[in-house]
Amino acid sequence: MGRLFGTDGVRGLANVDLTVEMAVGLSVATAGVLGAERGGRTTALVARDPRASGEFLSAAVTAGLASAGVDVRDVGVVPTPALAHLVDAWRADFGVMLSASHNPMPDNGLKVFARGGTKLPDRVEDAIEAEYRTGVEHRPTGAEVGRVRRGDAVEREAVDTYVAHVVASLPHDLSGLHVVVDCAHGAASTVAPRVLAEAGARVTAINASPDGLNINDGVGSTHLGPLQRAVLDLGADAGIAHDGDADRCLAVDATGEVVDGDQIMAVLALAMKERGELREDTLVATVMSNLGLRLAMQREGVTLVETAVGDRYVLEALGRGGWSIGGEQSGHVVLPAHATTGDGVLTAVHLLARAAATGRSLADLAGVVQRLPQVLVNVPGVQKSRASSDAELLAAVRAAEEELGSTGRVLLRPSGTEPLVRVMVEAAEQEQAQAVADRLAVVVRERLAL
Repeated sequence: MGRLFGTDGVRGLANVDLTVEMAVGLSVATAGVLGAERGGRTTALVARDPRASGEFLSAAVTAGLASAGVDVRDVGVVPTPALAHLVDAWRADFGVMLSASHNPMPDNGLKVFARGGTKLPDRVEDAIEAEYRTGVEHRPTGAEVGRVRRGDAVEREAVDTYVAHVVASLPHDLSGLHVVVDCAHGAASTVAPRVLAEAGARVTAINASPDGLNINDGVGSTHLGPLQRAVLDLGADAGIAHDGDADRCLAVDATGEVVDGDQIMAVLALAMKERGELREDTLVATVMSNLGLRLAMQREGVTLVETAVGDRYVLEALGRGGWSIGGEQSGHVVLPAHATTGDGVLTAVHLLARAAATGRSLADLAGVVQRLPQVLVNVPGVQKSRASSDAELLAAVRAAEEELGSTGRVLLRPSGTEPLVRVMVEAAEQEQAQAVADRLAVVVRERLAL
């Protein structure tokens, strides 16, 4: 039996891979492990994104925690980074988020934040999983059972607390900017437009009407077309796109061109360097970041530290080095001075604040990174666990690397959250990158077929 916890919690098809029974069991196990570490009466926050399955799964988590003696505040629908902030701000012992982030609506996930709003280390996840599998449970009775607080007042307080925190973090207001924000019919739908408005921007919100079924459905950070069209149609200065739980942010400039996570990190890192806030002049990024980011940072005197793919590895590196910024090309950006995890809303307003402070367009700022052609091919329905061991596949990768030489690279990796293998190829020319990626994808399908 494989490990339940992936790179970003437990995730899968709701009611099949992630069931009510599992949600209750994992909650009881989490209470047992984290409650034992804490001692005394334990408190937890529970939140979700708007997808339909989150309604019954959050109820199951709340029930499981309360049955294990944990006092619960159900804060309703908020972004994942908002929950992380609230765990810290409200001094909760831990928090549980129900979300599958950018995944399609039928999926859902369960992730836990420790005291202080930080992600759990592997050893704690392993302890929770072990307790879940053995069925060790603590079932208090009488006055020892957990109490549950929920309702409009709790949800308003949660949103107000988070919005105030993000707005207060800004080095410059957003006055004079017209911003379109695509909320992906997700957890950002209420929060993101309000943060932008309170920061001083003129805001047009699109895809901000979640009904439980439309989250990420052709919109948001994984489908940028609607945002690009809106920015051009409205003549806006910039566009911001979030995913379902708003832990990532991508942008669109006034010409409709995409500004990806690499470019966002570069803009923010150089702004921080200028203000004397970039510790050791270092940026942390993953191996998926474009070679163009590496070249730009080298030119600007910024050291680039690379990690494995996944924001948890970025967070670990930031913690070890005490550095000021890190993130992923996909738009997960971590600013440790203001957040304990990737925060799309926070990232967006800091990016826009740089444009407002300098009077430069987003296109001009993002131009510091000249991206090399990069092709990413997802190969679903394969045995991803064999991606790093199949001899013929590895030989094909080596041959591709020799063909590309020093002007490109190949990265083959199994997804941490989905049943697929990702083939990424960079090359000097788009056609070569596409051809090599397509050729390797065929080998992946043939060699790793189920």
